[in-house]
This record gives sequence, C-alpha cells and structure tokens, in this order.
Amino acid sequence: MKTNNIVNSLKVAILALFVALFSLATASAQQIKNIVLVHGAFADGSGYKGLYEILTKQGYHVTVVQNPLTSLEDDVTATKLALDAQDGPAILVGHSWGGAVITQAGNHPKVAGLVYIAAFQPDNGETALQWFQTAPPAPENGVLPPDSKGIVYYDKDKYHAGFCADLSKAESDFMYASQGAFYGKCFVTPITDAAWRVKPTYGIVATEDKSINPTIERNMYKRSNTKVTEIKGSHAVYISQPQQVAAVIMKAAKEVAMK
Repeated sequence: MKTNNIVNSLKVAILALFVALFSLATASAQQIKNIVLVHGAFADGSGYKGLYEILTKQGYHVTVVQNPLTSLEDDVTATKLALDAQDGPAILVGHSWGGAVITQAGNHPKVAGLVYIAAFQPDNGETALQWFQTAPPAPENGVLPPDSKGIVYYDKDKYHAGFCADLSKAESDFMYASQGAFYGKCFVTPITDAAWRVKPTYGIVATEDKSINPTIERNMYKRSNTKVTEIKGSHAVYISQPQQVAAVIMKAAKEVAMK
C-alpha cells in the first residue's frame, strides 16, 4: 500500500509540475502584446488601418509611427519615441523604407523582435539605395530622381501599377494623396548598428512587388538568416493581404516570447 501511495504521489507531483510548466509557457507566449508599425516612403501610417484592426481584435496593443521622412535619423527618432511609450517588450515592424528605419531603431531595449514587410534590410555601412540598385527595376516602377529640394516622388501615372496594383484605383488615389514628402538623403544614409544582427528577425517577400524587386528582398533576408514568408501581393501587401501579414507578426510575437 505504501508503495502505491508513493507512486500515486509521484504521479500527482509530476502532473502538477507539467501543468505548472505548461501554464508558464502559455503565459510567456502571451507576454509580447505590443506591436509598433513603421511605414515607408510614398505612403503614410493610414495604410496600416487593416492590420491595426486585425491585431487589436487579437488583444495586441498597436502603435503606428508617422515618419517625418526627412532623414534616417529623424525617422529613427520618431520610432524610438513610440518605443519609449510601450509598457513592455514590442515587435517592431517596418515596410519598405521602414525596414531601414527599424534596422537602426531596433536596438531599442524594448524591441524583442523585428518584422520586415517587403522592406529594405541593410547591414552596417550599407544604404537602402545600394540594395535597390542590385536588381533591375520593374517597368512599372515609378520612383523619380530627387527634385531641386532633394525630395523623391513616385510618378503619379505609375503609382497604382507600381506600388499597389492589387488595390482599387480609389484606394491607390487616396494613398498617393496622403503620402509624405520623402527626402532622397534617406536612401543614401548608411546604417551604423543593424539590429537584425542581434534580434530575432522575420521577413515577408511580396512576390508581385514592382517597387522593390522580390529578388532583392530574398537576397537581403537570406543574407541575414531571416525567417521568410512569401505572400502573393504588391508592394502594398500589408494593405491587400492584411490577414496573412498579421499572421506573420503574431507568429513573431509568440515565438520570440517563448525564447
């Protein structure tokens, strides 16, 4: 009888330990609830509305950074201000030019992981322009040279086909009208401390991208050992395929929390 009691007690203790460990793992997986979204050039934060709605319904606290687009330093400062305001660890997400921004800003102590959405991912000493020039642009690409004020615009006639072909013309027109003025010096400012070297990193390749050649995205992500997800969509894949993009962000939040 005593042997049976000891065995039963051990079973209960092991089961209790298993439940405790499972509960701890579950709690840890739910720990990262802050998502900070950084937009790129030729767009603004309003494009993140769909992602915001999906993520907030899943219990995440979402902050959308409005980049001034005046310099890499200014955009990094705006992003760090948003990170300062978080109440705990955050997943930092960047689209397009925003990828360069999160690469530099991602060293913030509250950043637990990075997600690149069809985004530039330079290394130390590299610029976004260097990577942009590593593959020929699509005929639909409408990025124009800087004007006399140093501002880079996207050709209005090519914006729909080149930036967001899988959105309606009405949506495209609104995005074009609401974009910020993007200063060309952003493209040629090198990264000095690439956060993806030390932070868990995820990346989305937009397979129908006409603004950043998908080959460039693949090459950058391969070089950095980024966990890659390919999604059929335009450069504005975060708008046209918000559920799939949100799934990658939530996966990053859960996996990073468990490490």
